[in-house]
Amino acid sequence: MTSVTPEGRPRRRKVAVIKGALRALNNQLSLFNHQVSAKVTLKPVDFDCLELLNLHGPLSPSALAKQAGLHPATMTGVLDRLQRAGWITRDRPPDAADRRAVVVSATGDRDGDVYRHLAGMNAKMDDVCAGYTDAELDVISDFLRRTTMAGKDATGDLAGESG
Repeated sequence: MTSVTPEGRPRRRKVAVIKGALRALNNQLSLFNHQVSAKVTLKPVDFDCLELLNLHGPLSPSALAKQAGLHPATMTGVLDRLQRAGWITRDRPPDAADRRAVVVSATGDRDGDVYRHLAGMNAKMDDVCAGYTDAELDVISDFLRRTTMAGKDATGDLAGESG
């Protein structure tokens, strides 16, 4: 175990505060997303998968399942619900060698439903960002990008653990 010098204690406290704030942010965004998903009559997991498609799509069902950390059988149920509700399409790529290959795409037809419920949060985030300089926003952006990558790596590490 390494000892922490008195000079290192303030930094450790600052890092602990940041980690605590990230946990609180994660919790609050989860609660917010649950509210938005309820407003558009989606299960939270369905909303999460739709968001992943909007960020990274179109994707194969297996790639989406991997992104979402879901079992492929669970993903089939999610995709069935999203397709029935008009949120996604499942199409066969014309150039696919395997006739069973499917690509999932968000239709965008109902994006207005989601954006209407996100508008308040987007306005609040604009207000928050207005309080920072461009240089500070660059640092915040870098921090969030690197934190996202750390979370992705940690998720992959946990997924690779044998139970």
